[in-house]
Amino acid sequence: MKKKIINILKSNDDFISGQMLSDQFGITRAAIWKYITQLKKEGYEIESISRKGYRLISSPDLISSEEITPLLETKVFGKNIIHYDSIHSTNSQAKLLCDEGLQEGSVILSEEQTSGRGRLGRNWSSPKGSSISMSVVLKPEINPVHVAKVTQISAAALSLAFEEMDIQCNIKWPNDIIINNKKVCGILTEMSSELNKINYVVMGIGINVNIDEEAFPDEIKSIATSLKIEYGKQISRKQIIASFLKYFENLYFEFINTGSAESSFEICRKRSLLLGKNIYVIRGSERTPATAVSIDENGELIVKYEDGTLSNLVSGEVSVRKSNV
Repeated sequence: MKKKIINILKSNDDFISGQMLSDQFGITRAAIWKYITQLKKEGYEIESISRKGYRLISSPDLISSEEITPLLETKVFGKNIIHYDSIHSTNSQAKLLCDEGLQEGSVILSEEQTSGRGRLGRNWSSPKGSSISMSVVLKPEINPVHVAKVTQISAAALSLAFEEMDIQCNIKWPNDIIINNKKVCGILTEMSSELNKINYVVMGIGINVNIDEEAFPDEIKSIATSLKIEYGKQISRKQIIASFLKYFENLYFEFINTGSAESSFEICRKRSLLLGKNIYVIRGSERTPATAVSIDENGELIVKYEDGTLSNLVSGEVSVRKSNV
């Protein structure tokens, strides 16, 4: 009901009477008033005048269905948005809902994530109201061995969405978005599959949007940042999400329909933080020096070791050697 009321207020510049809302939805004016009160608590600025009704003055930067849906330019992705005020992990919740039959294109969003995870089991901090914690449900009819490509399709779409908002970034293969050599976004792709059949893929994305510098723990201040820190202003979270879903839908279905993710890989090459750089290939405690040569047609990172041998990395962890700086 709140969604219906706020949508009517958004579509009208003038006052909407409580009686009109009451008649339209078949509930009492007292019930309308309670919903308006709830919306005000959520951050909507609504002017209320006796005998005139209600008028929307401004909306908060919530990442709810009510706020994102009007911005969408997609056919599938984001048409079903499930929004939480606080949750342990959007990926974990998405997997639970997928087991209950959640459809492809569904998006799980939360204003706060209390137990977020990155790659290799690392924690991902998601302060309330200032970051994006998002999981997108995919059900591609492809061989499970190709799912790793989805991570780079997502990275490419994020870079395009940022560019649309005049935000310049680099991509650190395979799953990090970097600004000024600091991480601003991570992608975690998880899959449920059988031998040759994918049940579902959950693509988790965490973006540091409007986090202040003092909110970062001391141990990660040198390696993590937010869009607000880098650009000195508040950035619309809902606009990032809507723009990302638009670009992701185009690139994802191009991959599904043609079997090729070359468009995404080319974006990843152009915005790569690694290519041409001296790096370490990290396996456990072992750090092997190499040079990042290219990203091939399968999205694998081609590296050249110091003995001259070439190798393709399907996944894994790499870091830029300080000698590049």
